[in-house]
Amino acid sequence: MKSIKILVFALFLMNALGLSAQPDPFKVIVKGEGQPILFFPGFACTGDVWDDVAKELSKNYECHIFTFAGFGDVAPIEKPWLPKIKESVKRYITEKNLDDPIVIGHSLGGALGLWLASEDAEYKQIIVVDALASTGALMMPNFKSENMMYDSPYNQQLLQMNEDSFEKMAIQMASGMSLNKDKQEQIKDWMVHADRETYVYGYTDLLKLDLRKDIANITTPVTILAATHPYGKEMAESTYANQYKNLPSYKIEFAEGAAHFIMYDKPEWFLNKILEQLEVNEQ
Repeated sequence: MKSIKILVFALFLMNALGLSAQPDPFKVIVKGEGQPILFFPGFACTGDVWDDVAKELSKNYECHIFTFAGFGDVAPIEKPWLPKIKESVKRYITEKNLDDPIVIGHSLGGALGLWLASEDAEYKQIIVVDALASTGALMMPNFKSENMMYDSPYNQQLLQMNEDSFEKMAIQMASGMSLNKDKQEQIKDWMVHADRETYVYGYTDLLKLDLRKDIANITTPVTILAATHPYGKEMAESTYANQYKNLPSYKIEFAEGAAHFIMYDKPEWFLNKILEQLEVNEQ
């Protein structure tokens, strides 16, 4: 009987160790020293999207540059993708003893930053780059988060799409995401090389995420850098005002004439605005 108990305990311990040894659902490159900044890329992108900004900021900050599972050379994970990413980021911050980290997130990465800040006040600052509290609500009339399902005709179509058709779609999408033609090829390549199931089901996770009420809990200073292309500044102002009406306080700056990848379309403006906000919150 005693030997059976020992065996059961040993199996339990091995299982627990195996679970704790699971790799993080992201890769992180760390550059520089100082106040920690977490750089979250947009959907399907790698951390390379932050190269120019991190090169400058790493002179004075410790930059943690993420690439999420299923994108770039990071192995995919089982769904639900985005909730696992969020919980693992929280664990990463704890394990690395990152005090008062700053988050700079683009698109999906910005939504992730808001999600984290809505649950915990440990963040010093959130800089959101062309991201909404609810992407699904922007795209769908009468949007309800609970209606977003993995098993849908649209998702099945994307999963079954051949490589040529998927690349053509990616080319068209990339052309609208940046006005910098030299960068459109890179954006397209990130989408094409993404793990297909992550691309499909991970985007469902993003559409399902609705933070419009939860952002009322955020006490961290939030700055939003928003693009105005293709619908113009007036439409952008209306969209952001509606999406962020429950956020108690935030600052918003519009990158006029820039599309979704502001860091590519207005690189100097973009870097200067980030530096300005970092300086403001250091005072």
